[in-house]
Amino acid sequence: MTQLKIRPVGNSLGVVLPKETLARLNLKNGDSLHLTEAPDGSMRITPYDPAFEEQMRFAREGMGRYRNTLRELAK
Repeated sequence: MTQLKIRPVGNSLGVVLPKETLARLNLKNGDSLHLTEAPDGSMRITPYDPAFEEQMRFAREGMGRYRNTLRELAK
């Protein structure tokens, strides 16, 4: 577990992520993070866009369903 402190950033508040956390999440200056709420009420910070992940899930399902058709179209 990593403890983060809330600090003033201009007129807002923010947290500073340790270098180890940035490296583990493969983040660099200017990248975006997404804060989502889980069904149990907990919060999750992730570099992955949940809406994009859902779109990719549908795309993978469609590609799996129409694999042979897509293979023929690629020829």
